[in-house]
Amino acid sequence: MSTVAVAIVCKTPQAGQSKTRLSPPLRLDECAAISACFIQDVSRTIGRLVAADGGIAGCALYTPAGSEDVLRKLLPDGFALVLQSGDDLGTRLVRGIDELLHAGHNGVVLVNADGPTLPLPILRAAVDAVRGGDNVVLSPAHDGGYTMIGLSKPHPRLFADIPWSTNAVYGVTLERAREIGLPVVEVPGWYDVDDEASLRMLEDELAGRPPAFAAAAGADAPATRRFLRDRNMRRE
Repeated sequence: MSTVAVAIVCKTPQAGQSKTRLSPPLRLDECAAISACFIQDVSRTIGRLVAADGGIAGCALYTPAGSEDVLRKLLPDGFALVLQSGDDLGTRLVRGIDELLHAGHNGVVLVNADGPTLPLPILRAAVDAVRGGDNVVLSPAHDGGYTMIGLSKPHPRLFADIPWSTNAVYGVTLERAREIGLPVVEVPGWYDVDDEASLRMLEDELAGRPPAFAAAAGADAPATRRFLRDRNMRRE
């Protein structure tokens, strides 16, 4: 059976190295703890899709080497681990896609680890679009990046000279697709939690106040919900 690899792109959490833009309001150890929750929740949503569709394989495109035992505790059983390699994000994504395609998968969807409430229907739509042919599938992020990218064939140019970590990422990626004549399939967007403002957006969503742009109900994100609840209780 042909398969689509759905890979969470993540860095194994470590205090002082993970989600540091969330400090303040979080302490550095809390930044690492919430990063672990994000990985648990996003991979849980991927795992639900895997359980419902035998043509999907769950994976983690991760860093750093040597953190495998810690990371496996955050992932559903059966997730494959693919180590990131390269000096910049674009190279790491290109190599990850190449490795997964060479492993025999017929398509790859890379999913940002920073959106714990990413709705399953958006992920489902991305997988279906990747199965549709040689195109690039994109889910725009609220901050100007993208929440996920999907391909059925390698297209390194999509990742070249991208101003990573800026609000121009999505637009420049569209330019790259036009340059190489690659059709773009856009699925609904979501948001990443990477600063105080987006953390507040997450707290509002979990309290029943979803963002105005939400095209679908967010995933429950039980690990993140529990972390924020316990943190708030400690502060009272």
